[in-house]
Amino acid sequence: MQCSTATPGTEEVVIPGVRVCTINELIERKFPPREVLLSPWLRRQELAMIHAWRGIGKTFASLEIGYAVSTGGRFLGWQAPKPHGVLYVDGEMPAVTLQERLSRIITSEDLEPTPEMFRIVTPDLQDICVPDLATTEGQALIEEAILPETDLIILDNISCLVRRAGRENDSESWLSVQEWALKLRSRGKSVLFIHHSGKSGAQRGTSRREDVLDSVLALRRPQNYEGQEGCSIQIHFEKARGLSGPDVEPVEAKLITRPDGTRKWEYHAAEEGIADAVVEMVHLGMDRKEIIRELRESYGKSQATAYRLTEPFFKKPSQ
Repeated sequence: MQCSTATPGTEEVVIPGVRVCTINELIERKFPPREVLLSPWLRRQELAMIHAWRGIGKTFASLEIGYAVSTGGRFLGWQAPKPHGVLYVDGEMPAVTLQERLSRIITSEDLEPTPEMFRIVTPDLQDICVPDLATTEGQALIEEAILPETDLIILDNISCLVRRAGRENDSESWLSVQEWALKLRSRGKSVLFIHHSGKSGAQRGTSRREDVLDSVLALRRPQNYEGQEGCSIQIHFEKARGLSGPDVEPVEAKLITRPDGTRKWEYHAAEEGIADAVVEMVHLGMDRKEIIRELRESYGKSQATAYRLTEPFFKKPSQ
């Protein structure tokens, strides 16, 4: 289908229009399968976000994810079937800090990436500053760094990399970045946005950011967390398109330093912490529907799991 524009006395200009197919044509069309980059949630053409309050550990987690994807390694219970190219765009961290964190990951893991599989943009190596992804010029500069083998682009973080888009809660300000992310997805690329959480616990700014995302992960402190514990987090799926059940259950993880200075992540299901949260909500006088809604929206629980967790507190007396 084509569109044409012409005024009297001028030459007609033909503009490509919207491509349309029938239902049978779509079903019969051979599309390449969405390859898994980090099982089960991070797939090819994925648009995802991790958000957390400052200091929780979102950069620790995003570096580990990038490293696992680039080496065919593992982070927590998530496994990369094989190595995929990663471009990590950092917007605020001093290069020496980034160097230290990556060095510790390398010495703590069994696998090392080939150099071209994990590539980094860091502010300290730029002549001026990192590109502003709210502008087409900034987007073009990052695209120049995307190689054919780059399958995952990690943008850490939105506040530092998207600077001229206007107010964070203005939905229109996100459109240029969203359109760029969709173009990258159409080219087979995956994009992982790293962002801050707001006071409500949701990602900071306009909720429109989440409309096109396949996955949204929130990092939170475990209940009864104490500062001397270091990096200790709970990971909650707030949105997980195409996933359900155990794949989206919250995980509690802690970064442990071994006697030799290397590090490892210990992790387990975060069921216990959620049970404590249910007790607190019951004591606050919330009814069962309100608690189930909170478990689904804030903790990523399925309807069935939320119902089970509330059952002991609202069980009807036997007749």
